[in-house]
Amino acid sequence: MGNRGMEDLIPLINKLQDAFSSIGQSCNLDLPQIAVVGGQSAGKSSVLENFVGRDFLPRGSGIVTRRPLILQLVNNKAEYAEFLHCKGKKFVDFDEVRQEIEAETDRITGSNKGISPVPINLRVYSPHVLNLTLIDLPGMTKIAVGDQPADIEHQIRDMIMQFITRESCLILAVTPANTDLANSDALKVAKEVDPQGLRTIGVITKLDLMDEGTDARDILENKLLPLRRGYIGVVNRSQKDIDGRKDIRAALAAERKFFLSHPSYRHMAEKMGTSHLQKTLNQQLTNHIRDTLPGLRSKLQSQLLSLEKEVEEYKNFRPDDPTRKTKALLQMVQQFGVDFEKRIEGSGDQVDTAELSGGARINRIFHERFPFELVKIVFDEKELRREISHAIKNVHGVRTGLFTPDLAFEAIVKKQIIKLKEPCLKCIDLVIQELINTVRQCTNKLGSFPRLREETERIVTTYVREREGKTKDQVLLLIDVELSYINTNHEDFIGFANAQQRNTVSKKRAVPNQGEILVIRKGWLTLNISIMKGGSKDYWFVLTAESLSWYKDEEEKEKKYMLPLDNLKLRDVEKGFMSTKHIFAIFNTEQRNVYKDLRQIDLACDAQEDMDSWKASFLRAGVYPEKDQVEPEDAAPADSFSMDPQLERQVETIRNLVDSYIGIVNKTIRDLMPKTIMHLMINNAKDFIHSELLAYLYSSGDQNSLMEESADQAQRREEMLRMYHAIKEALSLIGDISTSTVSTPVPPPVNDTWVPETSPTPQRRPATSAPPPSRPPAVRGSAPGPPPLNPTPLFGAPPIPSRPGQPMNAFGNSNQDPFSAPPQIPSRPARIPPGIPSRRPPGAPNRPTIIRPAEPSLLD
Repeated sequence: MGNRGMEDLIPLINKLQDAFSSIGQSCNLDLPQIAVVGGQSAGKSSVLENFVGRDFLPRGSGIVTRRPLILQLVNNKAEYAEFLHCKGKKFVDFDEVRQEIEAETDRITGSNKGISPVPINLRVYSPHVLNLTLIDLPGMTKIAVGDQPADIEHQIRDMIMQFITRESCLILAVTPANTDLANSDALKVAKEVDPQGLRTIGVITKLDLMDEGTDARDILENKLLPLRRGYIGVVNRSQKDIDGRKDIRAALAAERKFFLSHPSYRHMAEKMGTSHLQKTLNQQLTNHIRDTLPGLRSKLQSQLLSLEKEVEEYKNFRPDDPTRKTKALLQMVQQFGVDFEKRIEGSGDQVDTAELSGGARINRIFHERFPFELVKIVFDEKELRREISHAIKNVHGVRTGLFTPDLAFEAIVKKQIIKLKEPCLKCIDLVIQELINTVRQCTNKLGSFPRLREETERIVTTYVREREGKTKDQVLLLIDVELSYINTNHEDFIGFANAQQRNTVSKKRAVPNQGEILVIRKGWLTLNISIMKGGSKDYWFVLTAESLSWYKDEEEKEKKYMLPLDNLKLRDVEKGFMSTKHIFAIFNTEQRNVYKDLRQIDLACDAQEDMDSWKASFLRAGVYPEKDQVEPEDAAPADSFSMDPQLERQVETIRNLVDSYIGIVNKTIRDLMPKTIMHLMINNAKDFIHSELLAYLYSSGDQNSLMEESADQAQRREEMLRMYHAIKEALSLIGDISTSTVSTPVPPPVNDTWVPETSPTPQRRPATSAPPPSRPPAVRGSAPGPPPLNPTPLFGAPPIPSRPGQPMNAFGNSNQDPFSAPPQIPSRPARIPPGIPSRRPPGAPNRPTIIRPAEPSLLD
């Protein structure tokens, strides 16, 4: 005889676990534990056994369960049992299981009633159980016997608390019907760990052993001493039945007959018995499963959403479709074009926050790297003045010139314009590299077709290289156009008169937006100095139009130093052998100390991009780079620099004219270079991908070979689709479980303040000689409260909670007919009983007292 309710749940859970196993995950339902708590010989083991539907636990009088038994039920096709201490040994006969439990208990505790907190771990495999953990605990006792320690009560209590304090543990508080419920230690410890009563179920055993004429009807109806989840009465097999090998099936039938035939219980027989206890516990398991399903559903739905993006790529590949390769090729090429354009032009729908895309990198080349290279090449004051001086002298020849020669100006300007070719070509090379990287990134999505990816990358890269030649030719043509005609009538050109006027004004560093403090850039840099002078350290740098300052942190409260930008220049520094940072230096052109006693300071960045950006910011602040090339030692004789005043004025005039005109040319080139590259290279590459790439792919070879999947990719696609459908099936199954099961609401709270929350040892109250009429007000009082002291010595033994002959309850008296309907007060079902511990004489701890109807009532 198995647990029918549990067997109904098993197929649902198995289906759910199969669905999770198919996607390589565990269905972690974490079903709650069920622990039985109660006094000795209360019938705890029998309750647990009936729930499982198997007869395998030791029985007897006194303390039988002397070690915690952790029983793990595992759903399995075969039925057998295993002990943790007997690994590998399978027990098929459950009588042997009982014998092994007894033997293992004696091995640790001895055979003279000793106890031990070391649990016995038993695992039962069966097709008729759920994956549950049941815990059979020793019965609570107060007096040590045999080899038991003196503090046996506290030891057992601590042992029980280890298990029932878990929030996922259901507590079956087992109390025999022939003892006083108000003294139930099981209910007391359950109240301590579960004050709300959400996981405590009261179980009343031994209903068939109550004295004749008494019953537990008020308790089972949850009117007297109520619990939130109420009580369930059960009738277990007696020791005689167990010794006589009475079958559990026959015992359940006898229990059913008892409840149906008993006059006090027949009206609630459907809510009594082991079968109803099974149903109640199974409903708790169902509630727990239903509470767990939303979390599982949410987890699966998030996985499904993440998979849908990848599965979207595979939806076009259906083996039964003969044209799938053609469709796939068209869609792949189209998607490649869209991805390429998004990376170049930018897109708002899928913004990459991890790294810069191709378009953003090309923008930095156009507006940071290229202007820096231009300034780096053009501005070399000493070399430029020497060239102007030589040009003037060579134009005049043997004659002494009276005027500043135009030919010298044109010769110097043309030489400077020719120098623009190198940075322009370098800019094209950098853009080409970024374009090729972008193409490579876009072809990553074609990884499922290695040949298609390889051909696409080859064709587009070849086209970009072809456009590279045409773009470079066009840029060189722009330079030649600038060389062909020097337009001295340009509106921005300063002219001869202004150039002469500038000679009288001392040249200053070109600073944009003079007169106001302009913050150009902020950020972290590493200041590299020797260990003797403090070592390398990170500071927060602030670059303005006038100075470079650094602070302790970004709050800019503690300034470390401020360095004026006058006469400063930049210089590249090679990375050290073990260094991963990119370094540049700032130094003073007049050989002065820059910081403390240092002629230059080294600043380090983590990335090349950061260093390029900082250099571009220094350019905006008027700090220019040092010339890379080193002047030869025999460049010119020393007397070439000793110029007469007239020649010096002419050099300065041409220098100003060259500076003005080269500024105009630089401005033009900076404007035209991005436009030329965009038109001749980038836009053409986009048009080629959209209009001609497909034709090139068709002409490059066999379409079937192009669209041949790699073995790894085919396996990945099949696995992805399988997991996708498995997750959808699991979600569907969760929906089926939600619709096929019903969760019961939590019962409303009840007044369970009658359960004492004091120490585990109940205090015995002294008896007094007060008259008996002091008891009924405690039952019928207007406000609930703790039990008052029991002043009556007339009732020496604890009364039974209820009996048919009593009109009110077991704790009051009346002269009414014992068989008439008891006049209960419906609106006050949860009244506090009188203090009970003092009513039990020491000589008869468990003997119930039958109160005769003939006793005088309170009205007398």
